[in-house]
Amino acid sequence: MTKTSQADLVKAAEMLRHSHENKGPCPALHDFIDANDVAAGYAIQEINTKYWLDQGRRLVGRKIGLTAKSVQKQLGVGQPDFGMLYADMAYVDGEDIPLNRLMQPKVEGEIAFILKGDLSQENMTITDVMQAIDYAVAAIEIVDSRIADWDIKIMDTVADNASSGLYVLGTEPRELSEIDLHLCGMVIEHRGEPISTGAGAACLGNPLNATLWLAKTMVEAGRPLKAGDTILSGALGPMVGVNGPGVYELRISGLGSVRASFV
Repeated sequence: MTKTSQADLVKAAEMLRHSHENKGPCPALHDFIDANDVAAGYAIQEINTKYWLDQGRRLVGRKIGLTAKSVQKQLGVGQPDFGMLYADMAYVDGEDIPLNRLMQPKVEGEIAFILKGDLSQENMTITDVMQAIDYAVAAIEIVDSRIADWDIKIMDTVADNASSGLYVLGTEPRELSEIDLHLCGMVIEHRGEPISTGAGAACLGNPLNATLWLAKTMVEAGRPLKAGDTILSGALGPMVGVNGPGVYELRISGLGSVRASFV
């Protein structure tokens, strides 16, 4: 495989930023970068992470993507991916979300973890992860793509900050001992009808497994997770498209509900 040139990495990063700033989708990056070059995807993401931080955006956590085995198989990968969460991506339960902030939005039901301790050590275990978590809440991730028509391969979505958009956190915090992360059921409803269902087991068997993967990966990437960070741990069921204004309500057993209200 030919190594991706620095010029192509910079070109791709600029395309994604232009798309983000102007709310107009850009062509697929795999038109000129190997679709399977995950390292190139993360290099592009890191270029834009540094850019956005220099522009004053505040990093408040991470999101985990590709936690469903079916989606991994679809994109030809064997592990999840990650993206950055910035403070300006967060919305309050039920707050109006302008659709003009997005291009091709879809919603997913997830469990979010808020950390009370750093996860920066080597050779972490699931025990380290559980000890570092302060509480869990229900969360709606609003995924989006800067790539036209969602024409993505693994490199495209990684480069595009793991196809992140916005997110909404619930307001009913629970300690880990209060919920069954493996068996908890999830449903998203729109206009009174269920449009996505799932359970904790759909997220790498348990959302804590995904979080351990993230913690280890972020140490390797040089951006370890810190106390106060928000972790969107991955979808518990299929993502569904947002078709115009309306309210999408997520309920997770043991974690209550949260609403994304698009206007």
